[in-house]
Amino acid sequence: MAKYLINRILYGLFSLVVVVAIVMILIYSLLNRDLIFAGDSTYVKQSGNQKEAYMYSKWELYGYVDYVPYADYLKDLVKDGVIDEETRSAAASFGRTEAKDSEIAAEYVAKFKAFYEKKGYTVVRLDAKMNGKKLANGGQQQLFAYRNLPVGHRVWKYFTGLLSFDNIHKVENIVGDRGLTFTLHDPAYGGNKFSPAILGNGTYHKYLLYCDDRFPYVHQHFVTLNLGMSYSVNQGVDVFTTMTATQGSYVRRMVTYPTGLTEESADDLHTATYLEGSLAASLVYADRFADDYTNVITKKGGLSKVGYSFVIGIIEVVLAYVIGIPIGVLMSRKKDKLADKLGTIYIVFVIAVPSLAYIFMIKAIGGKLGLPTTFDMESASRLMYVLPIISLSLPSIGGLMKWMRRFMIDQMNSDYVKFARSGGLSEREIFSKHIMKNAVIPIVHDIPGSVLFALVGAIITERVYVVPGAGNLLTIAINKYDNGVIVGVTLFYATLSVVALILGDVLMSIVDPRISYTTKDR
Repeated sequence: MAKYLINRILYGLFSLVVVVAIVMILIYSLLNRDLIFAGDSTYVKQSGNQKEAYMYSKWELYGYVDYVPYADYLKDLVKDGVIDEETRSAAASFGRTEAKDSEIAAEYVAKFKAFYEKKGYTVVRLDAKMNGKKLANGGQQQLFAYRNLPVGHRVWKYFTGLLSFDNIHKVENIVGDRGLTFTLHDPAYGGNKFSPAILGNGTYHKYLLYCDDRFPYVHQHFVTLNLGMSYSVNQGVDVFTTMTATQGSYVRRMVTYPTGLTEESADDLHTATYLEGSLAASLVYADRFADDYTNVITKKGGLSKVGYSFVIGIIEVVLAYVIGIPIGVLMSRKKDKLADKLGTIYIVFVIAVPSLAYIFMIKAIGGKLGLPTTFDMESASRLMYVLPIISLSLPSIGGLMKWMRRFMIDQMNSDYVKFARSGGLSEREIFSKHIMKNAVIPIVHDIPGSVLFALVGAIITERVYVVPGAGNLLTIAINKYDNGVIVGVTLFYATLSVVALILGDVLMSIVDPRISYTTKDR
């Protein structure tokens, strides 16, 4: 079994890489990269040279190119000690045209061009655009270098950056000594109750380990999963955070800030991350924080996208198995009788009628009965879950009824059943000890997948009932050309698929001892 699991995990990891690579090839090679600006309001406001520079900067964020402005090149020279700040300032002021460059600007422009062309970059210089004697709107001269990134490089960079590890050397220019501090009394709770925590200075996250009243109650920031950055669906936020962050209205409570100030706020101090220069730039931060760990996420009362999808999905899975399996067994035992015929009519109905049709039918019927037909995160009523769960349950129940009936009938016609009858076993014993046990084995394989894919949500159902779940996240990302979300959600789906297959195989071997994944020498 152990050897089998290792092989399946290795094959699964290989499959993940292949799937993500294919998706990246489709995105970065076959799709027009200008489409990413279709919903970009900032892009529309740009003009002239400024617009072109903005395009390249965005293409870098989306993973198409490596983009280096001339100003960044000079900053790196200062950082490396090659030039001083005075020289950088003089070299940065290159002319509106090449002929108008100062002597020192011309020298470093030439070095910039030679350096990056040698590395395979294309250097672009855009002369200033004039409107008479005045500089045209967005016509500021531009100088930058870019290089198209190969797909292989993107795939490698993506997977090597999946996990990031926080440490005390993660940020620069900190106040105080770098290090970790362990406390039994979390200052985020005012330091007046037992709550272990590990705080860092020099780390990106202030809290590396902490406890609170939210499942799973113990949280960490030592290791962070990076599925990719969103640039339109949830601008500037990681895909994993987009899927798992709470939604809804703010939850306010009394918060004790590091300066000792206590006030009612929705700030979650446990999410504090480093934001250089923020303390000195804002009086609001200065009143509350003692260092530049001022960037916090606010607490909200609703569930996350994955949370809403999982609650609805897991209840649907339980209902489907609780209802579908017994009815499938009943249909097989009453083969060709009324119960079987009624069940067959239902199965045919679910298969033949498009899902969108019966979802709207259920929505209309539910509305007539007074049930909520749209989801409201601010509502305390649990009735809004009823119609989405019923809509999702219908096809699942029908599928389980169909396959359970079929597997049961197949087993009923087996030779071992005939021998059991000849041996004097009752029909009840034959069904419970033999037929049922063997027929349920293929059904068992799909249980882990059904549970895990509840996290994914249902696109059509969530759209019809306006559920703020994860179901339509991928479609929204595709419509908005948000490459980071597309790749991240694809990886998430692929991972669930691999895990579901492995867990299904393991569960089958537990249910049926005859199934073994070990190789025996002959």
